[in-house]
This record gives sequence, C-alpha cells and structure tokens, in this order.
Amino acid sequence: MNNLTSPNVARLDDIDRRILIELSRNGRLSNTDLARRVGLSASACWTRVRALEEGGIITGYTAVIDRAAIGLPETVVVEVTLDKHKHAGDAMENFAKAIEKLPQVIEAAVVAGDFDFYLRVAASSTADYEHFLREKLYRIPSVRQARSIFILREITRPLTL
Repeated sequence: MNNLTSPNVARLDDIDRRILIELSRNGRLSNTDLARRVGLSASACWTRVRALEEGGIITGYTAVIDRAAIGLPETVVVEVTLDKHKHAGDAMENFAKAIEKLPQVIEAAVVAGDFDFYLRVAASSTADYEHFLREKLYRIPSVRQARSIFILREITRPLTL
C-alpha cells in the first residue's frame, strides 16, 4: 500500500493544500486574507483551517527568528554517530532526551545512513560552538563521533511547502 492510499494519510484537496502553503509562508495571515488568497468565504476558510488543526495536519504556529539579530549568527549541521552496544535503542533514546534539553539545538532528527542523528545547532561564534561540543555534546554518554558542517549562507527557509 503506498502513501496515497494509506488510511493514515490525510486526504487533502487542492484548497486544503493552498491553505497549507499560504499558512506555511505566513502563519499570521488573518482568516479574511487567507480566505481571499485561496478563494473561499471567510466562514468556509475558518472551518477548513479548524479541520486541519483538529486532524493534526496543522500542529502549531511559530515565529521565524533571525538568529543573527539575537546574537546567534552561526548555524552548524552536526552529524552524530553513537556507539553501538547491546542496548542501541536505549542509547538512541537517551541521546534524544539529552539533546531536547539543549537550547542550542534548533532541529534534530534520527536518520538512516552513515550517522545516527542530524542536528542543527545555533551558536554565537566558532568558540561558542566549540564550547557546545566540549561541554554539552561530547558529555552525552554514547556519542562516538560528531561531524560539523558550518552553514555559510542559507538559501531557502525551512517549513515552506
């Protein structure tokens, strides 16, 4: 069974998709503006947005922060590999819980491939990032290796459909 016919995949029509695109670009759109952009009445639009929220398609709204403006101009992608022992699942779960507590980690995912976790870390400088590595990341039990990739310039903004 593919994702298009899976009972767990929401069935969205073109209007739902346009609503999601508009809200992913600007979550602060008024219902009136959103309705106008997608070609619905305000009440029909409100009903659809509520259904998308209640159905778990829209899980929240957030502000996109200019990290440089708040003193965190550096973004580092970190590929983390854990030691694999008898309890690999426990190590992964413990690592996930540990990084959830680190405010420098702005995105984290479990991945398949040559490493176990993908992180995006915000830092004020390379020295700040080094401190994060030494004092935070490398102190988490089971971390075997971390490979850092410094972002020079972001081209696209995440979260836009």
